[in-house]
Amino acid sequence: MTVGIVVADDQAMIRAGLRLVIGTQPDLIVLGEAADGRAAIDLVARLRPDVALLDIDMPGVDGLAAAAEILAAPRPPGVIMLTTYDTDENLDRALRAGVSGFLLKVSPPERLFAAIRAAAGGEALLDPAVTGRVIAGYGRVPKPPAPAAEGLTPREREVLRLIAGGLSNGEIAAALVITEATVSTHINRLLAKLGLRDRAQAVRYAYERGLVRPGDS
Repeated sequence: MTVGIVVADDQAMIRAGLRLVIGTQPDLIVLGEAADGRAAIDLVARLRPDVALLDIDMPGVDGLAAAAEILAAPRPPGVIMLTTYDTDENLDRALRAGVSGFLLKVSPPERLFAAIRAAAGGEALLDPAVTGRVIAGYGRVPKPPAPAAEGLTPREREVLRLIAGGLSNGEIAAALVITEATVSTHINRLLAKLGLRDRAQAVRYAYERGLVRPGDS
């Protein structure tokens, strides 16, 4: 399957570099480019890509505002934020918008490719350089465990814990000695029970509700 991508950045050289790097992968293709958030929103609506790569700092409508509008539309693509500055405010706004990835522009190409493929598959990937800060932020104030009335089975809670730990479906399957198809079933069920859109929201939910704490293994 070929993953279609829209790239949005106000710097033409950055857009050209991303197109060039992404073009080295046979399963990834850049469908279009935008120089600001409003143009990105319109381009996504017109081209219906699988993934949108959005720079945070763009004139007019910034990348985070664009992400929120894109993700509020029916059948949205996965959205990955690209930034030079990994501030806590940007991280929090990105996660609240429901993005599928948050990458620094200094990240290696392999991490970009992994994030794009994860987003296209409905998964989430945060740059390792910022993951620790996200976890610390949600775990700073101890919270009581969420009540069992939330309706998750013990297995679904375990899958949620592993998702929050950053594991892929394959890694979860290996850890629990089950198939990836079974992992997908558990994830779909727990997302539906909790009223969550995707894995990124599941990670945020797990830390906010005290289901997972920094240092859990």
